[in-house]
Amino acid sequence: KSLREQAFAAPLKLAELVDKVNRDLQNVLPPIAEKMKLYLLNPSTRAILFKPIKSNIAEAHGQIAQLIETEYTPDDAAAIQLLGAAELSSKLDGLC
Repeated sequence: KSLREQAFAAPLKLAELVDKVNRDLQNVLPPIAEKMKLYLLNPSTRAILFKPIKSNIAEAHGQIAQLIETEYTPDDAAAIQLLGAAELSSKLDGLC
């Protein structure tokens, strides 16, 4: 069976997961970044500490994007609604 035919990776299941990640990027990560500002007053310190987090998120996003491109149909990809790399980068850059 192909990946998209597996229960854990069905297009609908992946769309739900991507939607949750998108909501968390919008609703969970910004308050965390704000809390960092309370304890770390220097913006360059925050940027240094937040860089690996941003890097890990971007890397995972790229891996999922590649899987979607290779394993799913264009219709599936459209339904999954993964953020574009530039949009993701903009969201992450706006946090620090």
